[in-house]
Amino acid sequence: MTDSMRVYINFILVMMIFLVLFLVSLSLGCLSKDDEQGKLDIGVVYRLNLESTMSNKQQNVYTKECPTIVPRTEWNARSPKCNETMKTPVPFVIIHHTHMSRCHDYDHCCAEVRKIQDFHMDVRGWCDIGYTFLVGEDGRVYEGRGWDTIGAHCPWYNHQSIGISIMGDFTDVIPDKIATDTVQALIKCAVERGKLSPDFILYGHRQGRNGTTCPGDALFKEIQSWPHWKPGDHFPPK
Repeated sequence: MTDSMRVYINFILVMMIFLVLFLVSLSLGCLSKDDEQGKLDIGVVYRLNLESTMSNKQQNVYTKECPTIVPRTEWNARSPKCNETMKTPVPFVIIHHTHMSRCHDYDHCCAEVRKIQDFHMDVRGWCDIGYTFLVGEDGRVYEGRGWDTIGAHCPWYNHQSIGISIMGDFTDVIPDKIATDTVQALIKCAVERGKLSPDFILYGHRQGRNGTTCPGDALFKEIQSWPHWKPGDHFPPK
């Protein structure tokens, strides 16, 4: 092979190497752009999903006046045997005590609500737990029949009231402040959510039904200082 041919062959090889490197660089450039676009697309999707998630959460979050409400599914409620829809907003709030055990933490309160439901359904023969909501001295609200279902807590008022019961016997002692504050926050929440009339009237259970000392002497004295409480006996409603 002559020197001129060797030079020519080397020249061809060098050109081929440059061509390969050029094609590789183009490919890497395209991949880089695709990767950047992919990151952009992922970022857009993530942001949209995040905004959607935040929007959904905002729709389900209660306002600042509303306390934590533990739904029936969380305290393992039994299914009701029957239920009847209650027209809202209602004009009355009825305050009760359960006249059973007090509870100060989530697990104990869940167990207590289940015990009360069993008593109401199996002993009283009711369709479900009687109260609209129950409150523990852990500062939580436990869903009973809920906002839109007629209760079984005060015969003259079941179809036109929210029945709130603090778990415990409050004949001689008032509940911990966290519980009474939670009840009042729940009442404000009910007004805000359109479940309770803004000009509602608040009674203790004994004011709406003859023959009971509920919600206990100490708690009854306490609620007499609350907004919207009205003195006197009111059975039947006046």
